[in-house]
Amino acid sequence: MDLRRVDLKALNSLTKYPSIPTYHLLDPRNGGLRDEAVVFSGPVVGTEKVDGTNARMILTPGGGWLIGSREELLHARGDLIFNPSQGIVAALKPVAEALAPVAGNEIRVVYVELYGGKVGAAAKQYTSDPTRYGWRCFDVLVLSDPAEQLSWPAERIAAWRDGGGQTFLAEDELAGAARDAGLELTPRLFTLDAAELPTDLEKTSAWLAEQLPESRVRLDAGAPGGAEGIVLRGNDRSVIAKARFQDYARTLKRRR
Repeated sequence: MDLRRVDLKALNSLTKYPSIPTYHLLDPRNGGLRDEAVVFSGPVVGTEKVDGTNARMILTPGGGWLIGSREELLHARGDLIFNPSQGIVAALKPVAEALAPVAGNEIRVVYVELYGGKVGAAAKQYTSDPTRYGWRCFDVLVLSDPAEQLSWPAERIAAWRDGGGQTFLAEDELAGAARDAGLELTPRLFTLDAAELPTDLEKTSAWLAEQLPESRVRLDAGAPGGAEGIVLRGNDRSVIAKARFQDYARTLKRRR
């Protein structure tokens, strides 16, 4: 794939990571949580939600690759200049260069959370050194034959993406892909049956604290290790939701 001939706006939109809903639905009136929870079935995997910045490495046919933030593309293989936003390219360029090329016409997108360093207010929870960054892979998207999709108008691409059209690897496939590529995943905390998930707001808040009392991705022992929350995902990745400690604390404080 010759990236000079690709509609980069279309590629950017096709590979943007979708918003993850909260486990208990958000109340649009006040931003708090409602009593209704996302419904899961079968095995549910819980992973640490790392508080950093969403980044992506886009692998294209012919050995090309691009690095992007959640919203924009920042750098491509062979570029002399890159966008220094949040230190994403500096941290991930060596990683992208080491990834194996994709096969055939496939586009593969590796999503990582870059954290520590100077990435947001939570950086100090992971490291006491502002020059030290870490990253963890949390999802992989596969576009098996993207040629037609790249020709779609912007509105169709956005509707397809927001409607769940992207194909992410299931848990077992993700673990295998990460292992083969030498990528570290976000910490896996548990796998349980959906019937075991708490649905009451107060019980969920307490349960979250039990499951993740402190972060498992601290970069040095001097960091406090405060955790942001847990991501819940079905084993086949068909259902996914996030549960953040601050959302429950804020909601329960308001209700009391």
